[in-house]
Amino acid sequence: QVQLVESGGGLVQAGDSLRLSCAASGRAFSVYDMAWFRQAPGKEREFVAAITGSGYVTDYADSVKGRFTISRDNAKNTVYLQMNSLKPEDTAVYYCATSSSRYSMPREEFLYDYWGQGTQVTVSS
Repeated sequence: QVQLVESGGGLVQAGDSLRLSCAASGRAFSVYDMAWFRQAPGKEREFVAAITGSGYVTDYADSVKGRFTISRDNAKNTVYLQMNSLKPEDTAVYYCATSSSRYSMPREEFLYDYWGQGTQVTVSS
């Protein structure tokens, strides 16, 4: 059974930084792509960033490119999302997910097999 547990969310002011973590267990972590999605109140869940199993290739939504950085430590079975220059529109529940799809770093959530429970990020203006 795969488990993903996010942590690191909180309440910050615009311009601040946060680092989210997602600890994985239950299958060979380094084999699978990982991603972060987010869901704001009243909106659909959206893709934020993804990283290949090796960690060498990443992909970002245009809305976070240049401000967020996804990384992973395969020795610790953990993926991170460093969020800088946070904006009020970044307020959302952030989810990590893992994919065994044949497509590399998919942006479609239906291609992800397992999800964490989410962590709330609130950015005040």
